[in-house]
Amino acid sequence: MRAVFQRVYEAAVTVDGETVGKVGNGGLLLVGVTHTDTEKEARWLAKKVAGLRVFSDDEDRMNLSVKDIGGALLVVSNFTLYGNASHGRRPEFTAAARPETAKPLFDRLVQLLQAEGVPVETGVFGADMTVSMQGNGPVTLWLDTATDARGL
Repeated sequence: MRAVFQRVYEAAVTVDGETVGKVGNGGLLLVGVTHTDTEKEARWLAKKVAGLRVFSDDEDRMNLSVKDIGGALLVVSNFTLYGNASHGRRPEFTAAARPETAKPLFDRLVQLLQAEGVPVETGVFGADMTVSMQGNGPVTLWLDTATDARGL
């Protein structure tokens, strides 16, 4: 699994003009799933994101997690995180898992984040979504279970 975490003051996702997910202080998490991902990767990613110390403490140090600040996550599926633009000008997405594989694993990630004690809002899997956010920082992190989760 690949994810991009952005610290936000607020974030929202709309589908066909209707807001389907919205959070205040917390994070926006864009998530991509590849063919070899399993629940192991989802568990690792949920624990990692829930515990990321990227929010400021009283001394203005990034020392607190989304749970510590009482924040929430907006989690949005994004198959383009597995896009490959190394050849030509049109990216290919063959490394992205098909929806019938990716959706159950994405849903499981959301459940695992909630089990970690993090309130979660989502977009609509596979929909054409408009994502907006007011970034805080900016703080943006790239997480990849294939390279970051050694010993999975």
